[in-house]
Amino acid sequence: MNSITKLTGRVIFKGDPGYEVARKNWDPHTDRFPKVFVFAQRTKDVANAIRWARINNVPIRPRSGRHSLEPNLSQVNGGIVIDVSEMKQIKLNKKSRTVEVGTGNRVGRIVDTLARQGFIAPFGDSPTVGIGGITLGGGIGPLQRTTGLISDNLIELEMVDAKGRVIRANKNRNSDLLWASRGGGGGNFGVYTKYKFKVLRAPAKATVFSITWPWEQFEKVVKKWQKWAPNASTKLGSELSVGPKKGGNVSMLGLYLGSKTEALRQLEPILSVGTPTKKDIRLLPYIEATKFLLAPDPVLTQKFSNQFSSGFGRRPFPNKAFKIMREFLEKAEEGTPAGFYFLNWGGAIKRIAPKATAFYWRKAQFYIEWNSSWVKPSHAAKNIALTRNTRKKLNPFIVGSYINVPDQGIKCSGPVYYGKNYPRLRRVKAKYDPNNVFNNPQSIPPA
Repeated sequence: MNSITKLTGRVIFKGDPGYEVARKNWDPHTDRFPKVFVFAQRTKDVANAIRWARINNVPIRPRSGRHSLEPNLSQVNGGIVIDVSEMKQIKLNKKSRTVEVGTGNRVGRIVDTLARQGFIAPFGDSPTVGIGGITLGGGIGPLQRTTGLISDNLIELEMVDAKGRVIRANKNRNSDLLWASRGGGGGNFGVYTKYKFKVLRAPAKATVFSITWPWEQFEKVVKKWQKWAPNASTKLGSELSVGPKKGGNVSMLGLYLGSKTEALRQLEPILSVGTPTKKDIRLLPYIEATKFLLAPDPVLTQKFSNQFSSGFGRRPFPNKAFKIMREFLEKAEEGTPAGFYFLNWGGAIKRIAPKATAFYWRKAQFYIEWNSSWVKPSHAAKNIALTRNTRKKLNPFIVGSYINVPDQGIKCSGPVYYGKNYPRLRRVKAKYDPNNVFNNPQSIPPA
């Protein structure tokens, strides 16, 4: 068998030209030194790479958009990285309102392609995130209260299993794998090659908004936001960010799928808080609105390393939680992208039962994440500790965590990421990957 299983696709071994570029991820501190990168061009290249890895007893890491936020998830020292980023087909079927995409597409490319043809593709906060990873972990973003999570729109998939077999899953065939792929996280069951989503018609125009407040007003603004945003129209998606005390501010970015007049009526409660220093509210053609929300986010020139953590808020924060936020923001490094980020929940997310898909945390009011950032490697330990200690302190005020914003400081992480869906996910894992070939520091072990 050795002689016949060869690596196919664009193959780059350690020491080959292009290895350093292949190794770069969005977050510098996730860099590792794999033995080989296979940039798959088609499903067969993925199958060959898995077979080769099994024969040569080499750990496997799938990679799509290079936005992995923790080490050893999309690369591993001495391993094989099966990079699907060159599998980029997009086939829109307007009649059935579905789109089939290669799992290597970046979100921005899908959003653009569909918007030009009058359809909505859901997105998060970055255009360069790969559709592969974002889908499997759930897929949150400002459109979710209208469209549901990205994974809620997944209706069919193609995946290569640990034996190199191509498996298709939909509601009639391997439906347990489809269930698990809607929020069960990447790197658990196999290497995914294609997704099919249902899509919604896009409005001709949408109202976008960007509001800024002084940092000192963050408590006032966040307090109001946590009561207002989850109860606003489900056509309104709002991202609220609070930067470090040194040099940071409070900013809200989002969209309303409707007129500017209606948007202003919806926004009134939050606009009347504090003294906004900037208000930019405009009605734009839908494609321009998506560009307004998806600011350019280069993958390879990022200079900041980050430690993230995440969770879900069931009710507005008490004063104790604000004290913890303040302590974190006072310690975060100046001039970095560190801080807190909130996204309003509800609407279409809540209409799906927690056990209907692998994504469990549907009953929350809002999503929360925070990250500490640094440039000098010698500052890593201090910043990682800052984020993880903040998690311990915030624990009484949040539930769960989002697998796409992982934190390897979480012990026994399965139930934290997947809630009561964890036991079923372990059974699905046992069926499709009984020998735990696809594993990483927080992957799902077979039952």
